[in-house]
Amino acid sequence: MAQTLCGVILAAGESSRMGRDKALLPWPPHPTSPEQSETFLSATIRLFLSHTDIVLVVVGKNEAALSPIVYANGASLVVNPEPARGQFSSLQLGLQEVMNRGRDTAMITLVDRPPVQKETIETLEAAFNKAIVKRKWAVIPEYQGKHGHPILIGREMLGEFLKAPETSNAREVERAHEDDIEYVPLDDPLIALNIDTPEQYASLNRPPRIVPSS
Repeated sequence: MAQTLCGVILAAGESSRMGRDKALLPWPPHPTSPEQSETFLSATIRLFLSHTDIVLVVVGKNEAALSPIVYANGASLVVNPEPARGQFSSLQLGLQEVMNRGRDTAMITLVDRPPVQKETIETLEAAFNKAIVKRKWAVIPEYQGKHGHPILIGREMLGEFLKAPETSNAREVERAHEDDIEYVPLDDPLIALNIDTPEQYASLNRPPRIVPSS
């Protein structure tokens, strides 16, 4: 039976290395038409909403700047009052709100990366539904051996994230439960791409297309 996923986008970072909020970076960087122009945040919300019925965006001090985009695109806001505590605190707040909404499965990503291909989401969702039947707790995509996002988690992994100390991080929790995770190799470089600096953003062209394997 297919799981009903709740989308979680972590967007509370200060983007200090970028010099401006990464959630607001135009995507694609060089749109060919006004209709194509979005931001990292709006494009990711729209992508997630095509596969979830709720999308939660965790923000911090950037609440005023991001809330119009969040609401205009049909998502909901979760505010981290202390974003300086780090990304894991935002993850725990987002997942607690997933539980508050009566859900226990989530699709999670970071806003500091371009949204992945739609085909990637479809493949991960299918893999997740199969993994749950095999009593796996999560599905994590890989590109050329590198783990990336979005990750899809079931109630067991969600519970492990929530009960971990706030000094922990997602990778530590995942490493502790590697046998419970399904890793899915995919041909989408955006899976493992982080954009932290203006130079990295400037190097982006249009989203790469997935070439089906023969």
